[in-house]
Amino acid sequence: MTAPNRNTLWARTLVDELAAAGVRTAILAPGSRSTPLTVAFAEHEDVATLSLLDERSAAFFALGRSKRTGEPTAIVTTSGTATANLHPAVLEADAARVPLVVLTADRPPELHDSGANQTMDQERLYGDAVRHYRTLPEPAPRPRALRSLRVTTSRAVGTALGTPPGPVHLNVPFRKPLEPTPVDGDVPADLADRASLAVDGRDGPFVQVSQGRSELPAEDLADVTVALEGANRGLIVTGPANHPTPSRDTLAALARATGFPVLADPLSGHRFGHTAKGDPVICGGYDSYLDAADAWGWPDPDVILRFGASPTSKVTRQYLRDVDARQFVVDPAGGWPEAEFTASDLLVADPSVLARRLAERVDDDGHPAWRERFEDAESTYWSLVERKFETDLADFEGAVLSTVAAEVPAGATLVVSNSMPVRDLDRFGRPRSAAIRVLGNRGVSGIDGVTSTALGAAGEGPLVLAIGDLAFYHDMNGLLAVEHCDVDATIVLLNNDGGGIFHKLPIEDFDPPFTEYFETPHGLEFSPVGDLYGAEFVRADSIEAFRSLYAESLDSDGTQILEVRTDATMSHRYRERLHERVRECDAP
Repeated sequence: MTAPNRNTLWARTLVDELAAAGVRTAILAPGSRSTPLTVAFAEHEDVATLSLLDERSAAFFALGRSKRTGEPTAIVTTSGTATANLHPAVLEADAARVPLVVLTADRPPELHDSGANQTMDQERLYGDAVRHYRTLPEPAPRPRALRSLRVTTSRAVGTALGTPPGPVHLNVPFRKPLEPTPVDGDVPADLADRASLAVDGRDGPFVQVSQGRSELPAEDLADVTVALEGANRGLIVTGPANHPTPSRDTLAALARATGFPVLADPLSGHRFGHTAKGDPVICGGYDSYLDAADAWGWPDPDVILRFGASPTSKVTRQYLRDVDARQFVVDPAGGWPEAEFTASDLLVADPSVLARRLAERVDDDGHPAWRERFEDAESTYWSLVERKFETDLADFEGAVLSTVAAEVPAGATLVVSNSMPVRDLDRFGRPRSAAIRVLGNRGVSGIDGVTSTALGAAGEGPLVLAIGDLAFYHDMNGLLAVEHCDVDATIVLLNNDGGGIFHKLPIEDFDPPFTEYFETPHGLEFSPVGDLYGAEFVRADSIEAFRSLYAESLDSDGTQILEVRTDATMSHRYRERLHERVRECDAP
């Protein structure tokens, strides 16, 4: 490797090591101080590069790419406030356990605390939201310094992929010249000959980081096995995959061995994709019927095995809080994804390994009456939903999410926004055998960056984004990726002119100030957005029209924005009526 100056050498070495360690994509936000990094990434043949203008959108795009691939994506910014715009995505990556490599360019040390332009304190900028942080030394064309750079870079990527995975931050100071301008004597001509290991690296990463998998000791595994075998009424709960859930095969094997029904959050990887009907029993209507369990005289489960993050469904969280059962929470990093603080056991173990070990040991297919209780409740719930959906529900958001989930093809990626879309998917997304990847930003559950996350998650198969109007407004800049990154998507825009989720809160009864300060109607007309960002914009005036436009978009090239105007108040009242109708049903 040759270089015209030390900045170029330093950046090339850093990028070369990132590629060797497994970074395959870099998202580059334009800026001057990051020029050495941008040029090095653009020149590296093993790293795909994409340029996005808005740093916040670029960071969420990188987040989406890492969510889909499981690989660390690099995000590069210049110095100053550009670095602060990455913070929301870094926070989400931390809480959602998504690997990211954050590279922030910085001014040289002598400019700090001097009033120099575009200079700020970037030390530990993201606090404890990153798994690893380091400000790199100033570029130096010395063998030991270059070896140190490679070691630091390899270890940073290894940490991003560790247990738990997450973001890492390397702050990279440069002084001018930032361009690959020749500087006489800056890099010794014989450096590569004298120090080939430092300059050229190894065949593969400079430091090979091997990640182990946590398993339970034999005596603890035996204790869990006895608890599952001794249960008359067991449940498996799979929350969002921010905290890992087992693979579909291993979860299915465990459900078969135990006979336990599975309460499957739509973001868990288990609501959709289990092929054999009733094997296992995958439940999706629990957000309504678990609230009726007491009225129906259902007995409590006596053991619960929990994978993933805390369930999206508040009803489910409260049900798990109130039952008298031994509850095992599984997390490979020893995290505690259970905010009601009633679970009794924490199993620090890889979920797939644990599920497989238990499936091999448990010799009890459960109690049919308990399993049939959930099968009947599911049948009753979905029949009731279907009958209600036969009426004209042009203004009901749940009918839109039901259609989105029912019609999205196998192999597609469905990204769902926070606030009401993810809750409606939870309540109205009926379990299907079609294997669908469902993603959402449920780490810290913000509505910023959702569009960019979705477009970054584009890969093989169709991409569908279901998003509310406020989240859409927050990240309209993210739509620039449609043309810049050649992404095709179906964007389902549910426009209820404000914050519909606030209708679920007691503040709804206090108006004023509810409408002005909580629901916050904006009155925006979104149709010009299509022309601005190179997407087709169409509006559906009924649920039937939406179904037709949705099917057409899934079979079309390019990006279509399908707006469905809904009524937030009516939708909330409908959810309440349906919930009460379920409670009034005879006990399954």
